[in-house]
Amino acid sequence: MNDHQAVGDDCDNGSVSYEPEPHHKEAFPVLVLGALGVVYGDIGTSPIYAFREALHAASLDGSLSRTDVLGVVSMIFWALALIVTIKYVIFVLRADNDGEGGILSLMALARSSFKSRPQLILGLGIVGASLFYGDAVITPAISVLSAVEGLEIVTPTLKPFIVPITIVILLTLFSIQKFGTASVAKIFGPITLIWFLAIGFFGLLHIADDLSIFAAVNPYYAFEYIMNNPQTAFPTIGTVFLAVTGAEALYADLGHFGRKPIATAWMWVVFPCLLLNYFGQGAFILAYPDEAKNPFFEMFPHWALLPMVLLATMATVIASQAVISGAYSLSRQAVQLNLLPRLNIEHTSEKQSGQVYLPKVNALLGIVVVLLVLGFERSSNLASAYGIAVTGNMLVTTILLFIVMTRIWKWSLWLAATLTGCFLIIDLTFVSANLIKVVDGGWASLVVAFLIVLIMFTWVRGSRKLFEKTRKGEVPLALISKKMAENPPTLVPGTAVFLTGDPKSTPTALMHSLKHYKVLHQNNVILTVITAPSPLVKKSDRVRIEPINDLFMRVTLTFGYMERPNIPRTLAICRKQGWKFDIMTTSFFLSRRSLKASARSEMPHWQDRLFIALAKSASDATEYFQIPTGRVVEIGTQVNI
Repeated sequence: MNDHQAVGDDCDNGSVSYEPEPHHKEAFPVLVLGALGVVYGDIGTSPIYAFREALHAASLDGSLSRTDVLGVVSMIFWALALIVTIKYVIFVLRADNDGEGGILSLMALARSSFKSRPQLILGLGIVGASLFYGDAVITPAISVLSAVEGLEIVTPTLKPFIVPITIVILLTLFSIQKFGTASVAKIFGPITLIWFLAIGFFGLLHIADDLSIFAAVNPYYAFEYIMNNPQTAFPTIGTVFLAVTGAEALYADLGHFGRKPIATAWMWVVFPCLLLNYFGQGAFILAYPDEAKNPFFEMFPHWALLPMVLLATMATVIASQAVISGAYSLSRQAVQLNLLPRLNIEHTSEKQSGQVYLPKVNALLGIVVVLLVLGFERSSNLASAYGIAVTGNMLVTTILLFIVMTRIWKWSLWLAATLTGCFLIIDLTFVSANLIKVVDGGWASLVVAFLIVLIMFTWVRGSRKLFEKTRKGEVPLALISKKMAENPPTLVPGTAVFLTGDPKSTPTALMHSLKHYKVLHQNNVILTVITAPSPLVKKSDRVRIEPINDLFMRVTLTFGYMERPNIPRTLAICRKQGWKFDIMTTSFFLSRRSLKASARSEMPHWQDRLFIALAKSASDATEYFQIPTGRVVEIGTQVNI
C-alpha cells in the first residue's frame, strides 16, 4: 500500500499513515474458528433462501419435475466448486498485498506492476469496491429477514412482527461493532460452527429420502435443465448465484485472519456442510415435492424447528458480520489509496492490525440496511435485489487477477488467459442472469454502488486538482532552512512546532507564518508522526531527532497502531536527547485549507461542492494528536479549486 496523507482542511497535519502487514499471532485453531464466525457467515446462511428461490424460479406453473430438482442442485454444486473453491480459495486468496485482501488491495497490486499506474485499473478498482458496498447493504437485510421469517412457520401469528424484530436485531448488530471484530469473532465463531454442523447433520439425514440426489454431481443435469428450459433458465441461474454470495468476503477479510485459516475453514467445515444441506434439501423435495415453499425449515422435525429458527437468526446476524468487516477493511484501504477522505479508523485488536472499526462507515451501513428492510419487507423481494453487485465485483476481480497472474506472478500468457477465461465465462453468465433483476429490485444495490463511485471519483479528481494548485507553492525545506540561517528575520523567544506529512518540504504553515508575521522562533521543529507496524512501540524507539542547523531540526514520532498519538506527552521524551521541550513556551502550527469552488473550475459546480464537503469531513488533527487547543495556531489559506 502507498502511504497516505489525507487531503482537506487539515491537509498538512503531520500524519503519515504507514499501515502494517497483519500479524496473526493467535493459535491456528482460534483463527480458523474466528474465520468461521466472521468470513463465512454470509455464504453459510445462503441455504435458508438460495435453494428455495432457485426452485421457485425453475418452475413457471409451480410444479417441479425430477430433472428440475437435479438441475438446480447440480448448478449449486458446481457454482460452489468452481467459484468459491477453485477461483477464490485456490487462486484469489494468494493475491494478497502485504497480507491484505479485497478488491482495492488487488487493484493496488495490479497497478504496482505498471510504472505509469494506469487510470483504467484505478477505475476498475473503484467500480469493484463500489459494487462491494452495494452488496454490503443487501446482505444484512436479506440474511436476518430470511431467518426471522422462519417464525411464521412456528406460528403464523408472529407475521406482523417479522420486520420490527429484524430491525431490532440489525440495530443491535451495528451497535456492537465498536467492540471489535476480535471480540465478535470469539462469540460468533462457536455459534457458526454449531450452525454448520447442524445444517450438515439435518441435510445428511434427508439425503436418505432419495439417494439418487447424488446424480446432481454430474454437470450433465445442470446443462440438461438449461437446454430444456429456455424460459426459466436465466432466472434460475440468477437465483442459483445466491448460493455463492459471500464468496467475495473470503478475500475482503483476508487481512483479518490470513489465507490458511480461511482456506482450512472452507475445505474442512463450510464446503462439506453446505453440500450436505443442499443435497439434503434436494432429496427432501424429490421425496416430498409439495414442500417446495420453504424447504430449509420444512425439512426439520417439529422438535427442532424453533431451535433451528433461533440458531438461523443468530447465524444470519453473523452473516451480516462478514460483509460489515469487509466494508471496514475496504474503507481503510480506500483511505490509504486516497480514494476517500481521512476517516476515523479505530484498531480493535492488539494482536491483529487488520481488525478495525470505522464509526462513520458503520453508521451509514446501518441506516441504509434498515431502510432496505422497511422498503422491501420480505426476503423474497430482497432476493431480486441481491446478486447484481456481487457478480459485478467478481467480474472485476477476475480481470484484475489476470493482470496479477501475468505481471506479478509471471505466468505465461496462455495459461493465465485460459484460467481467467474460464472464470470470465462463469462470471459473465451470472452477470447476464442477474441483470434481469434490475427492475424487480436490483436497482437498490446499483444505486448504492453508483453513489460510492461518484464519491470516490470526485475525491480522486478533486485531490489531484488541489495537489496541482498547491504544488506550485512548495519549497524544499533544505532551501528555506539554509536561507533563514544565513539571513534570519527577527527572532522571537520560544519554540514553534510545524506539523507536516512531508518532512522534506517546507510546511505551508511555516511559509505563511514568515509571510504574514515576518518573524521566526528561536527554535523551529518540523514534526512528522508515523504509525508503526506493531501495536506498541518502545519508548527508546519513539522519538528520532535530526538537527538541520541552529534554527531548525526535524523530529519524527513513531506510535504503534494501537496507540493514540499524544504529541505533547511524547515530546517530553526529547529532553533525554538534548531538546528541553516545554509546553508553555511551545506553539503548534497547523495548516487549515479553506476550499472554495472556482467559477472556472474544470469540474462541474456540484462536483466542486461535493469535494469540499468531503474535505471538510476529514478528522481534526488537533483532537487526534491531543494537542491543547490553547497551544495551537491554525493558519488558514484559501484555495480555489
